Amino acid sequence: MTGEPDPITVPQGIPALEATTPAPRLSAAQVLIITGMSGAGRTRAAAVLEDLDWYVVDNLPAQMLTPLVGMMQRGAPGGGVQRLAAVVDARGGEFFADLAQVLTSLRQAGTDYRILFLDASDEVLVRRYESVRRPHPLQGDGRILDGIGAERMLLEHIKEQADVLIDTSELNVHDLAREVRAVVAGAADTALRINVISFGFKYGIPLDADHVVDVRFLANPYWVSELRHLSGRDAPVRDYVLNLPGAQVFIERYVAALEPVLAGYLQEEKRYVTIAVGCTGGKHRSVAVSEVIGAELRARGQHVIVGARDLGKE
Repeated sequence: MTGEPDPITVPQGIPALEATTPAPRLSAAQVLIITGMSGAGRTRAAAVLEDLDWYVVDNLPAQMLTPLVGMMQRGAPGGGVQRLAAVVDARGGEFFADLAQVLTSLRQAGTDYRILFLDASDEVLVRRYESVRRPHPLQGDGRILDGIGAERMLLEHIKEQADVLIDTSELNVHDLAREVRAVVAGAADTALRINVISFGFKYGIPLDADHVVDVRFLANPYWVSELRHLSGRDAPVRDYVLNLPGAQVFIERYVAALEPVLAGYLQEEKRYVTIAVGCTGGKHRSVAVSEVIGAELRARGQHVIVGARDLGKE
């Protein structure tokens, strides 16, 4: 009714939020500009970042950096990009000359970015170009060394501004990947991703399996009429399987044996591992054991996803 006060909708003692309360701030977006000498590993660095779910643009004209960074603003068309890496280098020809000015403009506009500069010795760069039998982008009618010298002069001022400099002269592709990961390292970027998947041998071994575990040495719950219609995700089947002689010992020793293997995978830059656990039909034993293996690996700090490929096929 007109003249009556608005009803109180907030319980007494609990302050109402102001209408002007600001929304929570989103974590700052990341912009990484990759540049450096041709042949020093820019393409490999870009591939590593793509594997880490960065939005990567290769051979970008310097002038396009500003609109590309604008994509990261929420609400803009194609927005929502939170980690952007742009490879800007001498392949851009006359467009590359504008990079310094563009970087200054970005900084003045409040865009925070880092520059990753990849370098290598002249000797190594010559050897790499000769091995792939391609000309240096700046050598023209001259020698490879002429192109390298011209590129060094062109990049000199950008190298001085670099936040991170990586000399790849003595690095192989795995070493370089480790260096790049260290530049952008977060917990998710350095973790090993493990898929533990149960399957039935009668349907075939998963093609992408790195390890195949055969649990057909355990008694089959299929022959227990009360358990036949259930799966390894049901408590009666899980308890039956795990209480079978040798089940717990096998799981404990297998997970322990995996520790040096998984550490070695990380050292060799293998970031995705599939462990396939199989029984006859992929319904009872393999499902129960894969769930426990996954739980044990998680308890040891691993990032694990457990799946059941053949559950429901019978």
